This record gives sequence, C-alpha cells and structure tokens, in this order.
Amino acid sequence: MFKLTSSPHIHSGKLTARIMLWVIFAMLPALVTQIYFFGFGVLIQSFLAIAAAVFLEFIVTKLRKKKALFYISDFSVILTALILATAIPPYAPYWLVLIGIFAAVIFGKQVYGGLGQNLFNPAMVGYVVLLISFPVQMTNWMPPIALLNEPPTLSDSFSLIFSGITSDGFSLSQLTSSIDAVSSATPLDSVKTGIKAGAASLSEISRSPIFADILPLGARESLEGIGWTQVNIAFLVGGIFLIWKKIIHWQIPVAFLTALFAMSAFNYFYSPFGTNPFFQLVSGAAMFGAFFIATDPVSAPVTPRGKWIFGLLVGVLVGIIRFYGNYPDGVAFAVLLANICVPLIDQYTRPRVTGYGLKGGH
Repeated sequence: MFKLTSSPHIHSGKLTARIMLWVIFAMLPALVTQIYFFGFGVLIQSFLAIAAAVFLEFIVTKLRKKKALFYISDFSVILTALILATAIPPYAPYWLVLIGIFAAVIFGKQVYGGLGQNLFNPAMVGYVVLLISFPVQMTNWMPPIALLNEPPTLSDSFSLIFSGITSDGFSLSQLTSSIDAVSSATPLDSVKTGIKAGAASLSEISRSPIFADILPLGARESLEGIGWTQVNIAFLVGGIFLIWKKIIHWQIPVAFLTALFAMSAFNYFYSPFGTNPFFQLVSGAAMFGAFFIATDPVSAPVTPRGKWIFGLLVGVLVGIIRFYGNYPDGVAFAVLLANICVPLIDQYTRPRVTGYGLKGGH
C-alpha cells in the first residue's frame, strides 16, 4: 500500500560515523549542564548505557553473521545509548537502563535489520517501553542538587544507581526529604500535578523551590525550572551547531517548536492555568526532541515539505499530550506516532519528476 523508503540508502561507515560523532559532540554541552545541575548520575548512566548497547550490537550482528566491528564503528548505537541515558532520571536503578537499552537496540533497531531500516527512533522505543512499564521509576527525578542539604558525590551516585542507597545509607527519597515533595518531579509534572491537586493559581504552583526567575520572561508565573531551563538552552545551542554544520536540516526543529509555541500560546490565553509559551519551549524534552530526536535521518521524512509536515505534526502532538493527556511531556510518544506517518508523508511529498504527466510523457 505504501512505498517505504529507508535512509541512508547507501551505508557508508565513514560518513555515518562522522555524522554520529558530530551529534554526540553537540550533545556534550547539555550533558555537562545536566551533570552540573543534577549530579553525576547521568554520567554513570551514560557509560552503563553505552557499554550495554555496544555489547548487544556486537552479539546481534554476530548472530546475523555480519561484521560486528564495522557496524559498531559507525557510532549509531552509542548515540542511541547516549540519547536514552540523557532522557531517563539520572538516579534510576541500573536495571532500568539495561531494559531500556535492550528494547532500543533489539526492538527499535536490529529487529528491522539495523541502521537505515528501522521505522521508529530506537532510543524513543526504549524510552516508551520504560515509561509504560515502570512509570514510578521513570518519573522520580532528582531536584537540582543546589537545593539538597547533602548533594550526592560521584561514589554516592554510583551507589544510588546500583544499590538504591548512598555509601552513608541514605535513599533518594531521604536525600530529598528536606524539600517540598512536588520538587522531586519535573517542572512540567509539577504544573500538571498542582492543577489536578486543586491549586488556586499558577502563582501557588510557582512557590515550589524548583522554580526561579532565569530568563527575562516577565512574571514569576513563567515557571522557569532550575536546571531544566539551562539544559534546554544547551540543547538549543547544540542544535544550532548541528544546523550550521549541515548535519541536520532546519525544517523539522523550526516546525516542531513553532507548532508547540502556537499551541502553548492558545492554551495560555484560553486556559486559567495556561503557562507562558516560552516555559513550554525550555521545559521537558522540547529542545532535545526538536534537534536531536525528531531529526533522526532514518525515521524522519526525506523531502523538505515532508520535514515541515513531520515537524508540525510532532509539535502539535506534544502540545495535545502536555495540555490534555495524562503524561506531562509527551515528546517520545509524539515522535513515535509521527514516525508511523513517515511513509505516507514521503509518498505524497515526493518532488514531481520533470516532464512526468505531460502529454506524451510517461
């Protein structure tokens, strides 16, 4: 029924590896920012995820009688692991990372035949499997370490991930017990939870210590999340760098952010709990999704018009899920749902062949 086109059409190990390395390099500012505000957990998770992903890629390619080192050396599986590790809570238990990597590499990538054949973004497949299967662990985020009386050290972070307690015997909940309970959630989740709990206004929700005046957006009700705002800005910088290097095309992130901003503006003017539209752009995985997830060259459209349609679709779906769904963010679900539509988008946005359809033409 549909003509499925996969990309890249010609697998060049050198070219693919260079692209993946540039994307990894562009993620480093956000990774460093996340470590600065949320501790060493994300660094440990990243190393664990990369090791597990490389091991799985090696085993599967060997079973498929392929050249394992050739496929590992394109760095695509390392990028998948880094994206997944960045997306999950930094102090989630180690087995959560391993399950997510297994789902991403096996079900998101290798079951389709490897790089260039997968219909869905592999990292988002792993993320959604975890979010649906383990919602408690996937929503238990550490507040910014600046708010903690005793921020976890590197050894404490390692111990929290692999044993659930620090070297002094404190659990994650005990470390954050001195902070208002709502601060253990993300800013987006805090807003949604506060509304459901019957908060009188956004001003009441903004009293949580995880909110502060960071950007010149006006009133405190702009609800800028400490750490989350800075991480999103870092992803924006990395994304602009990728566009400048022509690693990704600008249409998808611009369409994504435009659609999300438009839906946020509508919600802001017509809902008593509508947040500042800029808050939506610097919260959750907005910038991460716009520049590093939705732009995946394999699972995104290949035509310029298709990229516009795809980006707009993802942005609208993120807005719908954030404002009307049960999940506070929704980037992963939005990208996967839009991935389903890619073959159809490519089918109807293909450039017209010169001379085709004219009298006497074929």
